[in-house]
Amino acid sequence: MRQYITRRLLEMIPVIIGVSIILFALFAFAPGDAVDNIQNPRMSEEKKAELRRQYGLEGSIPERYWNWAKKAVKFDFGDSIKHKMPVRKVINTYVWNSFYLSIASFLFSVILAVPIGVVSATKQYSGFDKFFTVFALLGISIPSFFFGMLLIKWLAIDIKAFPVSGMTSTGISKTGMSHVLDVMHHMFLPFLVLSLSSVASLMRYTRTSMLEVIRQDYVRTARSKGLSEKVVVYKHALRNALIPVITILGFYLPSLFGGAIITEQIFAWPGIGKISIDAINSRDYPLLMGFEMLLALLTLLGNLLADITYAFVDPRIRLK
Repeated sequence: MRQYITRRLLEMIPVIIGVSIILFALFAFAPGDAVDNIQNPRMSEEKKAELRRQYGLEGSIPERYWNWAKKAVKFDFGDSIKHKMPVRKVINTYVWNSFYLSIASFLFSVILAVPIGVVSATKQYSGFDKFFTVFALLGISIPSFFFGMLLIKWLAIDIKAFPVSGMTSTGISKTGMSHVLDVMHHMFLPFLVLSLSSVASLMRYTRTSMLEVIRQDYVRTARSKGLSEKVVVYKHALRNALIPVITILGFYLPSLFGGAIITEQIFAWPGIGKISIDAINSRDYPLLMGFEMLLALLTLLGNLLADITYAFVDPRIRLK
């Protein structure tokens, strides 16, 4: 196991380098830069040239990439042009706000969707299965921005049960448990928006995978030996049915830290998704590079964790 993990981590290095080159080239060839985005008709060309030197926007693309890569190896991604502070500090400030929202939705989705998917598969075409099939189709089909606006209209404006936007109450300084409860109160509506699509999609994946497994010969053999239906389903079939589900869950890791851009915009949640949109609009390429490299690293780690989890779920799989 240790040898496998070490080999996979070493294989990530050239992948990360390749991703960084592609991302840097895309941002470098994008029209305009942060200096062009400054709306000041009185700014002279000399001042613009000075700002480009200050922001490291001068020189050839290979030269600029090399200067960036030397710092990135030390986890120094430069300074954010918009926020006037190191990129690492900006990401660390806002990424946890997105993480709190995403991890709550993720855990809720797994706890709710997997059992429902299993029961729907074992009771195919029953009333239970039909109800949650319709629910899943609605959850997948309804756009998050539309559902978010409906929740704001119904729960925040009409009955005033939850705040419309933000992460904490403005003008009130709370600490301890009062602060936690205040954050949870503000989190509830965006949490519902994220959970709807997550539960719906994960439930359908689990149901489909479970239907394929319970029709296989070894499940029929287990039933013919007189094993109870609970043992057949949850001990024999479920472990194999979880393998494709684990693959899907592995891709959730970058989304936990990547932020929900649309949801954060609707509810003005101060997460990294909203900050990344602002960075695109202001052409804050140092911040975008640091953020995209974080997502690339988390994607690779998610794939690695999924592969490792396979071996624990299915004993037939061996990591070599």
